[in-house]
Amino acid sequence: MELSLEFFPPKTEEGAAKLRSVREQLSRALKPTFISVTFGAGGSTQDGTLSTVKEIHEAGQEAAPHLSCVGSSKEKIRELLQQYKQIGIRRIVALRGDLPSGMGQYGEFHHAEELVRFIRSETDSHFHIEVAAYPEMHPQAKSMSDDILMFANKMKAGADSAITQYFFNSDAYFRFVDEAYKLGVDQPIVPGIMPITNSTQLLRFSDACGAEIPRWIRLRLQSFGDDSASIKSFGLDVVTDLCDQLRVAGVPGLHFYSLNQAETTLTIAKNLDLLKA
Repeated sequence: MELSLEFFPPKTEEGAAKLRSVREQLSRALKPTFISVTFGAGGSTQDGTLSTVKEIHEAGQEAAPHLSCVGSSKEKIRELLQQYKQIGIRRIVALRGDLPSGMGQYGEFHHAEELVRFIRSETDSHFHIEVAAYPEMHPQAKSMSDDILMFANKMKAGADSAITQYFFNSDAYFRFVDEAYKLGVDQPIVPGIMPITNSTQLLRFSDACGAEIPRWIRLRLQSFGDDSASIKSFGLDVVTDLCDQLRVAGVPGLHFYSLNQAETTLTIAKNLDLLKA
């Protein structure tokens, strides 16, 4: 089973040094297939993404920058694709992205399907294209059936595989995969895994992205109050069990949203006997 990681670009030299240390720890222990790197808030900047991707690539690892439809013109995306090709990048995560507050519309691309088609038309098969999947429905989708249809169209547009939004109910993932396969999707759909370390942060993330926190988990987290040790211990149990269910079912991989931290992801991998070193 393949493992992969997600990082976000650091904003300071101190953050860059910390991320370097985290990346080295996780890479030694997990031997990830690739490391994806997000973009600035709302797709506002790719500068940090490019520099982080270059460092990962120069360290001998496969890096996958995120590309967003938000505020992007065809010329801008074409330029980024050329930059990534020139430094040897072979994998891209193509996303619609979310509009920042106060920004009223997307650029020349309105949906990830359009972005995927453009990347294919510009670079043929050079890039392995990852896209996003939403087992519990994208928060802006009209309906579950409409969301899965849009996902299937995105895959048929030229995507090689997909990474899901995080979830805590494995049935949601299995149901989504079954429905997607009924629509002709045969590419891998890799579960995205979110460690639980901070209940306030998790609730905020989940409310924004539409990921459901089951009631029993939400109540347990609330019962711990500010007891961070209990929150982390409980979170490790919940996420380890989720990953174990997915692994037993034969998922193609696990993609960890590391939040630029090493400890929790390493502990989950150790619990699952997935450490490679």
